Amino acid sequence: MEALIMTAQILLCLSILVGLHELGHLLAAKFFGMRVEQYSIGFPPKIFSFKYGETEYSLSAIPLGGFVKISGMIDESLDKSFQDEEPKDYEFRSKPAWQRLIVMLGGIIVNVILGILIFIMMTYSYGDQYIPKKVVLDHGIRAYDIGEDLGLKTGDRIIAVNGHDYEKFNDLVNPNEVFLEDGSYYTVLRDDEELTIEIPSDFLDRISDREAFANFMSPRMPFKVGDILEGSPAAEAGLQTGDEIISIDGKAVSYYDEFIEYRDAKGEESFGLVVLRDGSEVNLDMSLNDDGIMGFNAIPQWSFATSDYSFSKSISLGTTRAFSVVWLNIKAFGKMFSGDISPQKSLSGPIGIATLFGGYWDWQNFWRLTGMLSMVLAFMNFLPIPALDGGHVTFLTWEIISGRKPSDKFLEGAQKVGMVLILSLMVFVIGNDILKLF
Repeated sequence: MEALIMTAQILLCLSILVGLHELGHLLAAKFFGMRVEQYSIGFPPKIFSFKYGETEYSLSAIPLGGFVKISGMIDESLDKSFQDEEPKDYEFRSKPAWQRLIVMLGGIIVNVILGILIFIMMTYSYGDQYIPKKVVLDHGIRAYDIGEDLGLKTGDRIIAVNGHDYEKFNDLVNPNEVFLEDGSYYTVLRDDEELTIEIPSDFLDRISDREAFANFMSPRMPFKVGDILEGSPAAEAGLQTGDEIISIDGKAVSYYDEFIEYRDAKGEESFGLVVLRDGSEVNLDMSLNDDGIMGFNAIPQWSFATSDYSFSKSISLGTTRAFSVVWLNIKAFGKMFSGDISPQKSLSGPIGIATLFGGYWDWQNFWRLTGMLSMVLAFMNFLPIPALDGGHVTFLTWEIISGRKPSDKFLEGAQKVGMVLILSLMVFVIGNDILKLF
């Protein structure tokens, strides 16, 4: 069931992004009097289609993109039958270069507008919920393996990043501001001594997937017992929701990481707990089952902070957040070309993207990812690669500046080269997704 929900989310997201992207091309072409022969979401074979006016609208089976076929244009179909005929007024090739340029930018512009609108509405509707700096200063951080390799230790209190104050815990793990900047560092307070922890330029490569990122650091968590699974060791021991575990076999416990560390050290042995319940200490005995499961979840005993924004503030903040996605991609590409980031770890295809949506339907997460992917799609399509919109934009810009139009033969050859590059990239990212599953 989770796989079906995940698949449904990625298909809906791609349908929205691709459908509106291609609609941008279609509307711009029709505005300038060009004939649009076909508008398709997905690549053939067709699932169904209908014709309205001069245009056939279709939904196709391969959901990895879409296309708009404009008369008199050399595109992915490599249809060149029109080349032996005189240009017609309604053809792409007969229109001024500036009009053709706007048509090719139409999809990118729509994706940018969509991304900005989604970020604005997300900011206005949900605001921000975050872990404030005070939590880090009061309780310190929990450093996992990758964090310890960097030089952090559990209990460290991070007081600044890159020499600047910060507001939220997420500011400490912001790729744009921390991991993609050269010379980044944390300023840490450890046993009343101020230390500098430098972040190497290739650090993002080490935490580029979810599992590795979760193995970096988190705020240290004082906790209470939450929901208890019926029939579990926690239930049999007599734990109750709201209990505060204060010791395990005589060792004082203040944080959840301490409790897990002491519990793991016991192995399969039973152990004694002292919990604080309604102001009184209660002694309990617990034994883990064969799977090492206790059967309760921990509730953090620090509070999230929230920020709500007016609509006018949401416009500026949402727009900034939308374009920060583009800037993040630009920086990431630079790191890949310099060798600091591995393409195998950083690039994901449809399978990798689908996992980000998760196995349950969360509209907030869905629209957040859709907004991000809309900006990524705009950025990727703007790259000067033949067969992408950016390739067409490059050739048209050259035509406007030089006054010389590239020959149809050149454009056809460039289109073929671009298609080979794109297909090779698709094979790489899909294969990479599959390898990551194992």
